[in-house]
Parts: sequence; C-alpha cells; structure tokens
Amino acid sequence: MPAPKNRLKSALQDDRTLIGCWAGFADPYPTEVLATAGFDWLVIDGEHAPNDLRTIMAQLQVLEGTGAKPVVRLPMVEPWLIKQVLDIGAQTLLIPMVESAAQATDLVRAMRYPPAGIRGSGAALARASRFSGISDYISTADNEMCLIVQVETRAGLAALDDILSVDGVDGVFVGPSDLAADMGHQGDAAQEEVRTAIRDALGRIRAAGKAAGIIAVDHATACDYRDWGANLLAVGIDVVFMARAAREAVARWREND
Repeated sequence: MPAPKNRLKSALQDDRTLIGCWAGFADPYPTEVLATAGFDWLVIDGEHAPNDLRTIMAQLQVLEGTGAKPVVRLPMVEPWLIKQVLDIGAQTLLIPMVESAAQATDLVRAMRYPPAGIRGSGAALARASRFSGISDYISTADNEMCLIVQVETRAGLAALDDILSVDGVDGVFVGPSDLAADMGHQGDAAQEEVRTAIRDALGRIRAAGKAAGIIAVDHATACDYRDWGANLLAVGIDVVFMARAAREAVARWREND
C-alpha cells in the first residue's frame, strides 16, 4: 500500500486558482469550521500562531476527508522539526524566509528519505504511515511531498530564479508584508514599488512552471494578485474574520447608545 495521495500537489497541476485561508486559532474546532466554508486549502500556521506539534496534528486530523487541503507553515528551517511534522501526517509544508537555492535544496532533502534526502526513517511509529499500516510508506512517501518556499525579502527576490531551478520546490509563496518591510515600507504592500516587485515575482514563478502563492485580505488586492498569476491565493485569516465581525457588531450597538 502506497503513501496517501497529496491532493494539493495534484490540484496544483490543474490550471485554476486555488483559494485558501490562514488558520491561526491553533485549535482544531475553528479549523474544522473553516473546512466547511469551501476553501481549497488551509494554512495551519506555526510561525505567527501559537501552534505546537500536538495542535498541528489535531488540525490535520479534522481536515481529513474534507475538501480543504492542509498546508503546515513552520517557524524556521529546521530538519528535526520538518521530520516531526511529516511523521504526524503533513505532506505540504510552507517554509518562511528562504533566500537561496542552497536553503531550498536543504529543505527538499529534509522532506525526503535517503538516498534522496536526510529524513529519519522512523515511520513505523508514525501517524503518517498509519502506524505501520501503510507497508510501502517509506518507498512511496517522497513522491507525495510538496514544498512551498516563502520568498519575502530583497535577497530572496534576487535569488528567485535560482530557487525556482531547484528540483523538488513545488511553489514559491511571496510574503507581501515582510517584503514591504524589507523594502523600507513597514509592511505596507500597497506601495507601488512593492506591488511592482510582487507582480514581477508572480510572473516569474508561473513562467517557471511552479505554483505562485500569496495572501491578501483585501478583495481588490487579491484580484490583482490573481490577475498577475497567483494560483495559490490566500484570501483571509480566521482570527481577523472573527475580530472584524465582533468589532462591527459592537460598533453597530454603540452607534445606537
């Protein structure tokens, strides 16, 4: 029996835009709610949300059998953490602050078993292998791994073509806020030079045959990114959805005081 099919990796081969959302509550219940909304993919965020290995695993569990394909974002480039997250069942990783082809190559190797990589061969006790229930897991898992690297600095953009040439990088996700900060605009991705850099990057990513990812919580901006080539498009953040709805509800009542 082979490793489970990576449904996001397969979907990226289709010529359509996949709509996603950030899951930042670090709890399976709201993530399960998001899955009912019809998003194509959800980011279980371990960089800016208070997720740990167990909360990530719980969210992977509730997303099984739903239409929302999980993407796990880790806080850093660490092979030991990649190994743990893959063993709990993650197949698609989003890794921040990648600035060189060498970094990207190391990430590819961390997600694959020897001889192609350095992933530790402990699948016998891992959830990923259904606890030894998937007999061919180790020999088939590499093909189902999906790596999306984040390019979100000027150094990353300068190395973009080299990063795109790395075999095993399935997509590049442009981080608009960090890129804007690195360009001197304190996270304001609406600045024209930032928008120009984003548009150029998205076009280069798609021209290289890779998935082009980005996030925009403003609908008009998201439409621009889509028109510029983004096909892995995040259009919201769950904690922001809740905060905005709560504040609007209170504001309506305060207006009537």
